[in-house]
Amino acid sequence: MRDTEMSGTRTGSRFSRLSIVIALSASALLSAVGPVHAAPAKDPLPADIPDYQAALDAVKSTGVRNAVCRFLRTPVPTGGAGGPVQTIPETAEPCQGLPVFTIKDPLARNEITPGFVAGTAKPLPTEAVKLTQLVSSLSTTVNGRNATVMLAPTQGGGWHLAAIRDGDTDATYAGKATLGTLVFTEPQIRGWYQLKLTTVEPLNDEARQGLGGQASVSLSDYQKLVKARYADKLPGSEYDTNGYSSGYSPQPTADEAPSSALLLAGGSSAALALVAGAVVLRRRRRTGTC
Repeated sequence: MRDTEMSGTRTGSRFSRLSIVIALSASALLSAVGPVHAAPAKDPLPADIPDYQAALDAVKSTGVRNAVCRFLRTPVPTGGAGGPVQTIPETAEPCQGLPVFTIKDPLARNEITPGFVAGTAKPLPTEAVKLTQLVSSLSTTVNGRNATVMLAPTQGGGWHLAAIRDGDTDATYAGKATLGTLVFTEPQIRGWYQLKLTTVEPLNDEARQGLGGQASVSLSDYQKLVKARYADKLPGSEYDTNGYSSGYSPQPTADEAPSSALLLAGGSSAALALVAGAVVLRRRRRTGTC
C-alpha cells in the first residue's frame, strides 16, 4: 500500500541542483586511478548540508508543526482500503489533544540523477547521486501513526516544507548511512541502496529486485540497469511528449485540506517519469476520465 502524502508550502519552488558532499579527492581519484583506490562516498554531515540551520528552523517552526498535526488528523482507513476510518475531531489549534511529539533533525535524502540514468553522466558518486530533499520523522507515534516531514531546497537558499508522508520509511533508510558510505533511493521503484566506494548494495526488497536478486553490483553495472529501465522515459523522450510522464492535478498546500493523493515533489522524482503514474494515465485515457 502506497504511503499517503500531502503537499507543503511553496511546492512550486524549483529544486536547486545540490551536489552530494563526498571526500574531496573522490572524483579526481576515480578519474585518475580508478574505483579501487577511490576515497569512499559518504552522506553529508549536517554541517556539510547547505543552509542546514534553515532546515532545523523549518522543522522546529510552528507552521510545520501545525501542518504535521493537520496531517495526523486526516482520516485514514484502519483496516486497509475500504476499511473503517479513524477520525480525530477538528479543533481551533491543530495540535490540541494530540500526544506530545517532536520532529527529529533532518537527514539527507539522496536520489539518482537524470544524467546518470540517461548515461550522459559518468558512473561516479559525484555524478550518479545528488541531494534532493531532507527528511525528518517524529520522535514517537501519534495514535499509532508516524509521519515524515520532507523539506525541499528553496530557490535562492534555505529549505521549505515540501510534503508530509505517512510512515517513517524515508527517514529510516536515510539514517542507515555509516561512516564512508552513502545511502540513496531509486524512487520509481521505492528502492533504497547503499553505496560503498563504487559498489551498490540493496537495502530493501524493492532494491534487491531492482538488482535482479544480486547481493551487489558495481556503480557502472547499476547505471546500465537504470538506463534500461528509464532512459526512454526522461523529459523530452517520446514517452514524455506523448503525455505519459505528466498530467497530474496540482496538489493542495499545507494550509488547504489534507489529501491522500501521491505528491510529485520535484527533484529527480519528477524529472524521471514515474512508471506507476504512466499506468494510471494510460487507464484514464482509455476510460476517458480525467
